[in-house]
Amino acid sequence: MAENNKKPDDASRQDEEKKENKQGEEGKNGDNGRKRPGKKPLIILGIVVIVMVIVALVWWFMTRNEETTDDAFTEGDAVTVAPKVAGYVRDLRVKDNQLVKKGDLLVVIDPRDALAQRDQARAQVGLAESQLHQAQAQLALAKVQYPAQRDQAQAQVLKAEADLANARAEYKRQRGVDPRATSQQNIDTASAQLRSAEAGLANAKAQLEVAEQVKLQIRQQETNVEARQRQVEQARAQLQTAELNLSYTEVRAPFDGYVTKRNVQLGTLVQAGSSLFSVVSPNIWVVANFKESQLERMRPGNKVTLSVDAFPDMELEGHVDSIQQGSGSRFSAFPAENATGNFVKIVQRVPVKIVIDKGLSADRPLPLGLSVEPKVTVE
Repeated sequence: MAENNKKPDDASRQDEEKKENKQGEEGKNGDNGRKRPGKKPLIILGIVVIVMVIVALVWWFMTRNEETTDDAFTEGDAVTVAPKVAGYVRDLRVKDNQLVKKGDLLVVIDPRDALAQRDQARAQVGLAESQLHQAQAQLALAKVQYPAQRDQAQAQVLKAEADLANARAEYKRQRGVDPRATSQQNIDTASAQLRSAEAGLANAKAQLEVAEQVKLQIRQQETNVEARQRQVEQARAQLQTAELNLSYTEVRAPFDGYVTKRNVQLGTLVQAGSSLFSVVSPNIWVVANFKESQLERMRPGNKVTLSVDAFPDMELEGHVDSIQQGSGSRFSAFPAENATGNFVKIVQRVPVKIVIDKGLSADRPLPLGLSVEPKVTVE
């Protein structure tokens, strides 16, 4: 009975040992199935980091002497064309965005009023010149006539003095003879002739005093000539003004450029100073607003390469022309008041003028206001 009881126990023990051995083998097999991570990922990560550092160093080395910004735009001369006289537009010879040359006739304003004013001014010049010629003739006559009148007056004085002497002699003779040898009538006649001779002498002397003012009389005529000359000059100045006003009826191009913002039509009544259109010069430059921290090594003359957003294939080269002596905010319409107590430091931007030296094409001009990315090579 005891042996029979031991057999089942031995069998159960053997089953338990088999299970434990089986579990142990499964555990070993599981440990062998998991592979431990190797060093390859770490090596790859290290290589990537090294490559990035090298690229960053190369980029820094290549761009350490370059300053760039995307706050840059094309600029140029744009002149508003306006007439100096009012009138109706009789002839319009330009279209939008048309290329014009300096001196080209663009607009003709009705010139009839200006022509009438010019003709009137010409008539005034002719009248003033005729009056001047008359005054000059009177001056020439006075230079001959007045001295002759003076000489004549002097001769009249001499004659009057002689007549007076004769009259006195006759009067004395009549008074000195025996009353029986003469008559009272003869005495009265001699007395009357004496008084007449005295009056004649006084009159001759008075005329001589007038005639002796020859220089004053000639000077008066010379003054008249000078006044007429001033009138001629004034009339000619008015004629010149009228001719200028007539020329102002033709509006011409101030320089080579493109017509933009045309707001005039044929038959429009325009006023003096009203805008007709603008003419934009093809000479373009770039204004780049660099940060103040980018100006440390920037100097006029530094070379610049430029790329234009509108024309990616266009390669432009230029140089720094000048740096504005003041930030953009300093010259704004409403500059900042930093003394109010609410100060926040902001990086200021300073306009830099860049002149384009190479790359511009006459058949593809750059409009004003295009976005440009300049790259300045600094020392």
